[in-house]
Amino acid sequence: SARKKLSATEKELSGLIFEQTGSTENFALIRSKGDQALFGKSTQAMKAEWNVPDKRPLADFAPTIILKAKDFATEITIFNARGHGMKSEGQISTEHVTNNKAVRKTLIERGIRPESLPPAEDVKKVERRLAADEKKSLKNPDGLKESTEE
Repeated sequence: SARKKLSATEKELSGLIFEQTGSTENFALIRSKGDQALFGKSTQAMKAEWNVPDKRPLADFAPTIILKAKDFATEITIFNARGHGMKSEGQISTEHVTNNKAVRKTLIERGIRPESLPPAEDVKKVERRLAADEKKSLKNPDGLKESTEE
């Protein structure tokens, strides 16, 4: 899923920040600056807009286009941070903001305003539903003939 891919890419960015700077202290700050650049408002403001519970990540409620946008911007950050040997959190942060702004510009040029999109269904809810459906289909592998013997 796009959500899992973003998590993996963000984990890679976190690793890169540690590799290049020796610390991951500012990883959350870099990510939130990326959100600010992509949405034109803070992560907190977007969480409020989408009614995201405090303890949950914004990305769990983001539509696929936003997950892909964030993933793309993060991939560019990783690519350039490695390629240009960025050694400070400041450099990586600036790079990440620049990339999120560029992705935002592209989305807006194509008629998509990130902060105006409705939230997607909670990814955790979807995962639970899929797991329950899978369990049901394993209990009733025929699927076609409804079991009335229960």
